[in-house]
Amino acid sequence: MQKLTRIVALSVTLSATVLVASGCSYVGVYKRDLPQGNLVTQGMVSQLQPGMTQEQVTYLMGSPLLQAPFDSNEWDYVFRLDKAYEGVEQRRVTLVFGEDGRLEQIQREGNMTGDLDLPTAEDRAPARQRGVLDEPLPETPRTAPDPEPVPIYVPDEG
Repeated sequence: MQKLTRIVALSVTLSATVLVASGCSYVGVYKRDLPQGNLVTQGMVSQLQPGMTQEQVTYLMGSPLLQAPFDSNEWDYVFRLDKAYEGVEQRRVTLVFGEDGRLEQIQREGNMTGDLDLPTAEDRAPARQRGVLDEPLPETPRTAPDPEPVPIYVPDEG
């Protein structure tokens, strides 16, 4: 009987140890979408035209995420969205400029047609209640009130 109790106690202890060592992955871990890089959309890419200057491209697309270290005429715009419970979506646009600084070639990788469901600021920020510090301050006068005259004591001569 004592041997059976010892075996049951050992198996319960071993089961509890395995459950704790699993690091709560048994229950599940919170994950969130992780966007990285330059946002690249079909609307932006469709506005690119050969012959555009580098300044025009920067105005339209923003600064490139990557510039080739040995060739400053090649710009890469990379966007990667690591979806928490689905997979990874990656979009890449490589732009090649000529010696005169004008756009010559546009290379696309990834599906640019689909809409992206990006997290908003409300999605990222923890919820909180309004507090005293959220209330507006009362109106204060812009100038100080006129000071009251102070009597000056002048001693009599005599």
